Amino acid sequence: MLSRLNHRNLVKLVGYYSNRDSSQNLLCYELVSNGSLETWLHGPLGINCPLDWDTRMTIALDAARGLSYLHEDSQPCVIHRDFKASNILLENNFHAKVADFGLAKLAPEGRAYYLSTRVMGTFGYVAPEYAMTGHLLVKSDVYSYGVVLLELLIGRKPVDMSQPTGQENLVTWARPILRDKERLEELADPRLGGRYPKENFVRVCTIAAACVEPEASQRPTMGEVVQSLASQKTMILHYGHPLQGLT
Repeated sequence: MLSRLNHRNLVKLVGYYSNRDSSQNLLCYELVSNGSLETWLHGPLGINCPLDWDTRMTIALDAARGLSYLHEDSQPCVIHRDFKASNILLENNFHAKVADFGLAKLAPEGRAYYLSTRVMGTFGYVAPEYAMTGHLLVKSDVYSYGVVLLELLIGRKPVDMSQPTGQENLVTWARPILRDKERLEELADPRLGGRYPKENFVRVCTIAAACVEPEASQRPTMGEVVQSLASQKTMILHYGHPLQGLT
């Protein structure tokens, strides 16, 4: 299955090794040398070399294209099931590739969901319907993508244990602000230093809010997310010229 998945925004499988006499099974992927999005957002690199607006939007669109391919162009459809910032790897030019299909599931034809008897994934990214019922939908990946998009906008972890109130969920915290257009700029990552196009910031907040809707049926498809983000390239994304390199 992995060898059939071929897209520029997916980490490519180079080969595998399996030994029937032992439990040793190895997968060999291409090297993506610039680390993960999680490292650049929440690690020392994110403090010393914060990502600018254009770079964040490049990553957001690339990751959306990778998921869209899995959902809509792969035959059969593949649900990632553990989409998160640490599974988005960055090239030296900060173009992104979606990685780690260890938990991926094929979506059965003719069924609206994949019924899993064991909920997998990472706390803070797992969609509510999957966490509560074990029903894994394509839209469950869309929720996880929305969490990553909020991380790119806000610069906070999905679950922040450092808050005075204790454990704080990013989606729960951000949702009331996302519903109030007058307050949206409160969400902007301080490391952006105010250097982002305000109109586009509002548009991307709207996309993120749609992706993390509690009801799966209200979330967009990843193809729709790609179209919405790609339309941003027709606008002025930073002072002087449009974001380059997105096709």
